[in-house]
Amino acid sequence: MKFSDLSNLDFNNAGNWPPLAKAITVITIMAAMAGLGYWYSIRPSLDTLESARERERPLRQEFIGKQEVMANLEAYRVQLNTMQETFNTMLRQLPTRTEMPDLLEDISNTGKKNGLGFELFKPENEQLREFYAAKPISIKARASYHQLGEFISNIAVLPRIVTLQSISLTEPPESAGRKTQAGKAEEKSKSLLIEATLQTYRYLDEDEIAAIEQGKDKKARPAK
Repeated sequence: MKFSDLSNLDFNNAGNWPPLAKAITVITIMAAMAGLGYWYSIRPSLDTLESARERERPLRQEFIGKQEVMANLEAYRVQLNTMQETFNTMLRQLPTRTEMPDLLEDISNTGKKNGLGFELFKPENEQLREFYAAKPISIKARASYHQLGEFISNIAVLPRIVTLQSISLTEPPESAGRKTQAGKAEEKSKSLLIEATLQTYRYLDEDEIAAIEQGKDKKARPAK
């Protein structure tokens, strides 16, 4: 059979077609059915599968992250307990409102014991935080480098937290006129003019914390 004879086939008498024609017809029908099946059934499923794979990637990463957390959960608990203990230790270093005057006196006495000649020792207004208040202290004094170093070292080991926020050192100009040998020695030992800001902290009591929270609530409420 020639391929040119396919145009002369009688579609109403397909049973008598030559074997080649029947084979070509069956293959054509199967290919058409396969194409339609792919287009209407398999392709949407492939699109759904690809979409599921796209959603799987971030979920897989999230799972891996959570798995790592679970694997190190005990270490995290130990670290959290250590942080809590450190936090509680620091809280115990914060004085209460009634203890603050004693702390200010301790700082002043520490300076005097280390030879600082205070010209100014001024506690500034408190700066309220969530559960504590910061208390800046402005000081102005005369002392030597050695005396200043001793003072800073001693306030660092006080049972309460005291930090040095800022400091300015200048050498005062020599006074006019003749000085005795003793006067010159005294001037040399206190050759620095020190201007600094110390910072200490105190723990807020329950009433103060409640007042702060109440103030936050008022700010959060919309104006009527």
